[in-house]
Amino acid sequence: MPGPVDVAPAPRDALDPHQGTAETPTGDEQPRPLTPLTEPAEGVPPVLDTRDALARYAQALAAGTGPVAVDAERASGYRYGQRAYLVQLRRHGAGTALVDPVALPDLTELSEALEGVEWVVHAASQDLACLAEVNLRPTRLFDTELAGRLLGRERVGLAPMVAEELGLGLAKEHSAVDWSTRPLPLDWLRYAALDVELLVVLRERLAAHLDAAGKADWACQEFEAVRLAPAPSPRAEPWRRVSGLHQVRDVRRMAVVRELWAAREEMARTRDISPGRVLPDAAIVAAAQALPRTPGQLAALPLFSGRNTRRRTPHWQAAIDRALALPESDLPSRRGPGTDEPPPPRAWPDRNPGAAVRLDAVRAQVRDVAGRHTVPQENLLAPDTQRRLAWDPPAADVAAVRAFLADAGARPWQVDLVAEALAAALRESASAPPRPGRR
Repeated sequence: MPGPVDVAPAPRDALDPHQGTAETPTGDEQPRPLTPLTEPAEGVPPVLDTRDALARYAQALAAGTGPVAVDAERASGYRYGQRAYLVQLRRHGAGTALVDPVALPDLTELSEALEGVEWVVHAASQDLACLAEVNLRPTRLFDTELAGRLLGRERVGLAPMVAEELGLGLAKEHSAVDWSTRPLPLDWLRYAALDVELLVVLRERLAAHLDAAGKADWACQEFEAVRLAPAPSPRAEPWRRVSGLHQVRDVRRMAVVRELWAAREEMARTRDISPGRVLPDAAIVAAAQALPRTPGQLAALPLFSGRNTRRRTPHWQAAIDRALALPESDLPSRRGPGTDEPPPPRAWPDRNPGAAVRLDAVRAQVRDVAGRHTVPQENLLAPDTQRRLAWDPPAADVAAVRAFLADAGARPWQVDLVAEALAAALRESASAPPRPGRR
């Protein structure tokens, strides 16, 4: 594990004319007017989309100094999957680059140039997966959003943090556009370049705050956990995430949801379109409730009346017919696949009243410790870990709780802060009356 966060100022480049120096305002002060940041210091760079251009920038990166700011833009809600459609990098001595990962799907050269260099990323858990797909992987990491959370900041978006720390206004109007568009408009490229313009400067400020608050080592452990986090395991039955599935009351109709979801998924993958744009969840649920027997009946449903959706009603009706023809033995279960996860807490008073009492006690202790250290509860201890501890607790002593938390993936700083309090919560809840269930 890397050592404590280095708070020595990183080299400053052409950003200096833009940088603010005012301190964070206190509650008694009026908000400081922001200076709009509307143009990158060196202007908007051209998009790199050739191997030669990539090789030249890789050389510049390797010769640069200090951390590197990294960001990625996806086309969520427009395209299938979460691939990167633009990668932005900025390092002192190398300047800013906007790289087209569609034209250049292998960015190994950049990873090699940055071996051992700290990456500065905002909300890294959102971008690391799509960057890994183009062979960009950090060997060290500083996450500015996560740093803000550990510092107890209420607003941890990039724009609010830049405003609070640097007194600069960073526009975010293009965050949800279709980044698969080619060519990318100049205004979008300007926005993308500005997203990495101040990350290293912001990192300096936040690292200093972390050090002053005694949280630098906490941050180091959290950044490393994010960097090394494995990809999530595929869900056994991902169709159960259809919004509104709770409205579907019987397993035959649930089979219709499953078949429509699978048909939508295949079409979305083939056409490279976000599944929700192919067919919204609400339409899947409406069809499952109505159980139409013909394309005409399906098209009569309001959510299937649009031109594109109506044109494909034979395709959707075929999926419904497959579900209606299934034998009883092939219908889905009501509760889904077997899992070792605890049930939803709302069911605990009926199914395991003692666990419900323990969960109240565990949550109260985490809330108390989090408040004393000005850390969000979910960053102090993952809600899933809290639930598992309450549902199937270890012995109510500190050593057993520490081992349980470590096995669950809690970092040492988290274990140190909460283990004793949680052990006490387990002991006290053993003698508490059970919480009443539903009548």
